[in-house]
Amino acid sequence: MATKIFGSLGRDTRANRLILLYLGVGFTSLLVAAVAVFWIQRDNEASAALVSHTLAVEARLGTFASSNERLETARRGLLLTGSPAFQRIMNDAEAKARWHLADLSTLTRDNERQQQRIARMQSLLDAYHAYHQRSIGLAGDARRAMLAGFMNDTGVGYVRETRQIVDTMLAEELQLLRAREARQKQTQFLFTATVAGTGLLILIVAAATLLLIRRNLEALRASQEELANLNLGLEQLVDARTAELTRANNEIQRFAYIVSHDLRSPLVNVMGFTAELEAARKAIAGYAEKSDRDGWAAPDKDTRLAIEEDLPEAIGFIRSSTQKMDRLINAILQLSRQGRRTLAPEALDLTAIAHGISDSLHHRVEETGTRLTIEPLPGVVNDRVGVEQILSNLIENALKYLKPSVPGIISVTGSEEYGRVVVEVADNGRGIDPRDHERIFDLFRRSGTQDQPGEGIGLAHARALAYRLGGFIEVKSALGEGSVFRLILPSEWRGENSDE
Repeated sequence: MATKIFGSLGRDTRANRLILLYLGVGFTSLLVAAVAVFWIQRDNEASAALVSHTLAVEARLGTFASSNERLETARRGLLLTGSPAFQRIMNDAEAKARWHLADLSTLTRDNERQQQRIARMQSLLDAYHAYHQRSIGLAGDARRAMLAGFMNDTGVGYVRETRQIVDTMLAEELQLLRAREARQKQTQFLFTATVAGTGLLILIVAAATLLLIRRNLEALRASQEELANLNLGLEQLVDARTAELTRANNEIQRFAYIVSHDLRSPLVNVMGFTAELEAARKAIAGYAEKSDRDGWAAPDKDTRLAIEEDLPEAIGFIRSSTQKMDRLINAILQLSRQGRRTLAPEALDLTAIAHGISDSLHHRVEETGTRLTIEPLPGVVNDRVGVEQILSNLIENALKYLKPSVPGIISVTGSEEYGRVVVEVADNGRGIDPRDHERIFDLFRRSGTQDQPGEGIGLAHARALAYRLGGFIEVKSALGEGSVFRLILPSEWRGENSDE
């Protein structure tokens, strides 16, 4: 059963894109809402400032109108009674009226129409002051005529016109106030609508995202259960296959032991009879030499050739072949014995083991002028004999296959990667053709020039042993560029029969 591949957020690429899209929409909405709130708040503050400004203008117009009316009332009292107290009231009211006009001029400097009206009221106030100065000097019939027609007096006309201008200005400010209050309400409504719309959009996006994530989690939970079932079945299958491989490996080792043991018996016989043939050849050769010395009839030419050349050559080939077969049988027996050996994991100091191998090869290192360096290696829990055999084989091979007439450089380094220990044996030797990288690990197979002793068993045995120790060996190399053999082992191996 195939399982779905899960991404970082969702169960597949489409789900990931949807979640990212929803999150993007949510964050964009928040950003837009923040910008909108900022802009609306600024606009609302501006509207509030304009409203306050309009109210201030209205208030100042009211105080000016009050001062203007008081000025006119005090003038009437002064004309009727002639009391100096009314003159003081007039002076005070006029001063206040002029101050209010100056303040109004400052407040309404952004409104040209109001500025023109204020200028007109200033001129009316000046004309009113001049007229009052003239009227207080009247006497007799002129004074009585002025009082009789007071309601149509020129000064009263100035006051009425001023009152009309104030009313016009108040009407315009009221209109501005209503417009600005309407804009302020519109801004507040827009603010409320923006916040509400953004909140609703965020709620929708959050709900959609949570729903999608919930579906992903349900799918993930189902996939995890499926994966757990598959792992359980896989573990059972691996255990069964491992048991079968173990039985098959034991059978192969037993077969190799039996075959090599049975081959040894006839090989010993062949080697023994070869020795007897050699002794017989020597006896015949001695007899032929004696016949030459004593003057006997010498063997014919072909017989002499067989005795002196053919027979020795044939015996030499037989001896060489039997010796090679003996070495191969010994190697097979050794592999068989190693395969049957019980491995015992223990804490190992790889640095000390590498230095021990270096000390055992000290004479060869000095003889070849090789510089062998060993850096501190990480610790490991594994079988001591197996690890020593692997490292010894890799370091010996690096020494064996150096470039002729080139000083050898061999380095042993180590590191830890994801719970595994990696030991690298690097050299500047002959190198290995990439086509032979797997071939060199085959039994009885070698690569390159065969000018060094060996049967092609060492690397095959080292890789097989590495597999037994829970690791493997890999090689990186090219012809003429040296080689790097990497031994990868678990940091803590619990043994072949461990349940973990």
